[in-house]
Amino acid sequence: MKFNLGHWMIKPNIQPVYAVEYYESYRKGDELHILAPGSHVENRGGTLTNALFITLSSPREGIIGVTIAHHKGQAKHDPRFELNREPVSVEITETDGYIDYISGPLTARVKKGGWNWGIEFIQDGKVLTSTGFRAMAHFTDTASGKKYIQEALELGVGECVYGLGERFTPFVRNGQAIDMWQGDGGSCSEMAYKNIPFYLTNRGYGVFVDSPGEVMYEVGSENVERVQFAVEDESMIYYLISGPAPADVVSRYTALTGRPAMPPEWSFGLWLSTSFTTNYDEKTVTSFIEGMEQRDIPLSVFHFDCCWMKPFHWCDFEWDGAVFPDPEGMLKRYKERGLHICVWINPYIAQASSLFDEAAENGYLVRKTDGSVWQTDLWQAGMGIVDFTNPAACEWYKSHLRRLVAQGVDCFKTDFGERIPVKDIAWHDGSDPIRMHNYYTQLYNEVVFSLLEEERGKGEAVVFARSATAGGQKMPVHWGGDNSATYVSMAETLRAGLSLSASGFGFWSHDISGFESTAPADVYKRWCAFGLMSTHSRLHGSSSYRVPWLFDEEAVDVLRFFVKLKQKMMPYLMKMARIAHEEGVPMVRPMFMAFPDDPACDYLDRQYMLGDSLLVAPVFNKEGDVSYYLPEGKWTHLLDGRTVQGGRWMKDTCNFFEMPLWVKDGAKVID
Repeated sequence: MKFNLGHWMIKPNIQPVYAVEYYESYRKGDELHILAPGSHVENRGGTLTNALFITLSSPREGIIGVTIAHHKGQAKHDPRFELNREPVSVEITETDGYIDYISGPLTARVKKGGWNWGIEFIQDGKVLTSTGFRAMAHFTDTASGKKYIQEALELGVGECVYGLGERFTPFVRNGQAIDMWQGDGGSCSEMAYKNIPFYLTNRGYGVFVDSPGEVMYEVGSENVERVQFAVEDESMIYYLISGPAPADVVSRYTALTGRPAMPPEWSFGLWLSTSFTTNYDEKTVTSFIEGMEQRDIPLSVFHFDCCWMKPFHWCDFEWDGAVFPDPEGMLKRYKERGLHICVWINPYIAQASSLFDEAAENGYLVRKTDGSVWQTDLWQAGMGIVDFTNPAACEWYKSHLRRLVAQGVDCFKTDFGERIPVKDIAWHDGSDPIRMHNYYTQLYNEVVFSLLEEERGKGEAVVFARSATAGGQKMPVHWGGDNSATYVSMAETLRAGLSLSASGFGFWSHDISGFESTAPADVYKRWCAFGLMSTHSRLHGSSSYRVPWLFDEEAVDVLRFFVKLKQKMMPYLMKMARIAHEEGVPMVRPMFMAFPDDPACDYLDRQYMLGDSLLVAPVFNKEGDVSYYLPEGKWTHLLDGRTVQGGRWMKDTCNFFEMPLWVKDGAKVID
């Protein structure tokens, strides 16, 4: 959201109130309350002005919250993020020139004195960032009547910004304008399925805006010296999160918003799907499973996509009897082969579904302000959306999932959750529709994940989710949405995964060889290698099957090779998964996070660390040419045993059974 015309001018119809100087403060418990007038106060007449009211607080050690309020008496709206607070012993000291608000290693230093407003955030004696002149502000758009709160934090020389969710745009966020607004835009647009109002930088701190609504960012864009963020409201709270290393920042952030659950070990194996619009029945599915067995390709999970239910009836949670006449027997037969079962669901109830009338009559569907059910034809004819703010609707939805679990289903692909209406909407619990647009996915995935924990036990629950907001990392795993069958899309998929990791998500997957279209054999084989070196690995597509023998015979051998390689790595992967679960540090780690003292890693987005010891550099072309950077130290190639000294760029040409997989000195990835 841009409010200015260059550096000097304000846009027409924009009326600003800036924090200009410190006037007074007081302590209330462990909070520091500050009054910052909107103009310089020279005498008592100068107090007849507007002001911003700032509160410093600390929800956890090393995290400082900054609340900026214009009119504090405005109604508070739900939903709100669930935060894990703990008692903190803060220290507040004052001198003639400033006040220090201290939480563990982090200090917020408030400047005192006329015409000198500002807060510096300091860690280990070093200023991380600051807010100052024309930064904290309240804006009124006199044309629309809308009101906004803005903050603008300083960007240092060479400082790079990462995160803000799963984004397919350039990995380093500098220069981008980004709005937190859920959208189903595929993997090649600026829209995102997973909008997370949290960013971190290579200077060792992060910023989390505590608002599930639309947070608007200008990352070194409107003002190239600052990261600006604004909300349409009369107040805003953000948290400055200390490090010192990026991994420490993410660990503190996930301690605040929630650590990932530990996925079951079987979920790390290979998943195979029916694909989306393909024709299939039990005979087809069985042929795929037997084909994998005959070719000695270990399979862990079989996934039934949308058409396990009757067309026009999604979701009624009933197997289509025309193609699956004996679902319980079929699932029993598959489980006897050692397979786990996943089925596709979404939070929508089609009008043709046998459940629609029941849901509508009982208030289980989202309603409009006139009391009627909100409906659309976009996706399923006449469909409504389950209102997960209604506890009775949650239990009703769970009851149908519970029936599927009893039939033999182990997990669910929780698709969609982004297309949530906001105009003339009345939620059961009175939630604000704008704030609920992004937050809906959290309620949706919580219902499904909690059902799986109830039925299968903690440690056995896993979903395959597309949409998320802050805190969504608690319910793994998430996949990267609708990508395409090209090398370009493969690269943008990785960028988005690294961005999601930088946003606190410990586990991540994607559709191997792309969702849309059918990949050439070379793309399929390169993507198999990449996909098996992700935390979770799924073969899935739209209009064609993804079994390897439909591409070429070498694809069978390539897939087998990398599936078995991942099996050999399982003790290492489970150790890294435990770290993600307990410490919040993701398994797929961007290079800047793994090597924060090496500036050569700041912009790297075509390679990553899988855990703390394995460097992975996927190949993005048919020829097998790949260039990548090895940080300082001794590295050993996992596949061919080569040993080299790092601190330099490497170039390789790889066949389809090769890719750069380098192990840090002294580490063991395969026992």
